[in-house]
Amino acid sequence: MINRRKFINASAFTSLAALVGKKAWATPEYETVKGKPIVISTWDAGLNANKGAWGILGKNGRALDAVEAGVMVTESEQSCCVGLGANPDREGIVTLDACIMDEFFNCGSVAFLERIKHPVSVARRVMEKTPHVMLVGNGAQQFAIAEGFPLEEQTLSPDAEKAYREWLKKSEYKPVINIENKKQSAFAPSRLSTGEWLPGGQAGNHDTIGMVAMDSQGNLSGSCTTSGMGFKMRGRLGDSPIIGAGLFVDNEVGACTATGQGEDVIRMCGSHTVVEFMRQGFAPEAACKKAIERIIKIKGEKVKDIQVAFLALNKKGQRGSFAIHKGFSYAIKSHDIEMLVASKSWFL
Repeated sequence: MINRRKFINASAFTSLAALVGKKAWATPEYETVKGKPIVISTWDAGLNANKGAWGILGKNGRALDAVEAGVMVTESEQSCCVGLGANPDREGIVTLDACIMDEFFNCGSVAFLERIKHPVSVARRVMEKTPHVMLVGNGAQQFAIAEGFPLEEQTLSPDAEKAYREWLKKSEYKPVINIENKKQSAFAPSRLSTGEWLPGGQAGNHDTIGMVAMDSQGNLSGSCTTSGMGFKMRGRLGDSPIIGAGLFVDNEVGACTATGQGEDVIRMCGSHTVVEFMRQGFAPEAACKKAIERIIKIKGEKVKDIQVAFLALNKKGQRGSFAIHKGFSYAIKSHDIEMLVASKSWFL
């Protein structure tokens, strides 16, 4: 006869195992996070940006410091990309947006900021030195100056000047899918996770870089910085500086950043939505795909004319992305790998 106490104990153990299921087996994966930092960022500009972040992560530094330093690399590049060298709005003025978020839900953001080289650093000061989350326009600029950020000259870079003069011929505002991939960059070829090579690194004309990272303590942080869509209406604001849209970090679950047509990311709180899918147990790629499916449902036939992509990292150190259309890529760097990865997409 089975001992009653043994039977109860065995039944309790069986019930517990059934309840925790995959989570019980996931424990060792969570433990391997410690001491294995990782950084991922959007587009091939992320290859250089990740190097900037790795200068901190590789020395066991904090993820927050890494994601600031990483995207500052891109902000410093004088091209039609992110930063003061980027394409202007239709009035010929470059306006910048950025946000940053740490492992404690602290966050800061600036938008419609002019003549400041590193908006991501101003966003961090907003986070650390004010009771607010977001400052915009003249107020953001005044705060930056008070914090010691110098005012730069209001002049277009040669590439942006050329692009702007070309745009003025028709003055047509029509976002182009994957314009980030229409030019060849100076990056060397980077190997894809599929074992193929992505020629020339492709890209070099993006207007956003988003970055999320995990440090050696297993803590997450993220940043996002942009010049917005080239030749936008004066005052237009996309998703990049909006916490929960262009960026979201939950240190218990994961982090996500977005790129593409910001209006459609804002409509469904894109990055927050991806993190919530990860909270439900979806792996990063699957969570990104679920969010893209929601956009597709919202947009209907119009989805053929837009591009949105999400990039996510969870607490296990797993990363993944998904886009509406093919052409999106992201950069990854850890102790073991450094490469550019071609994202999966809804339309092949």
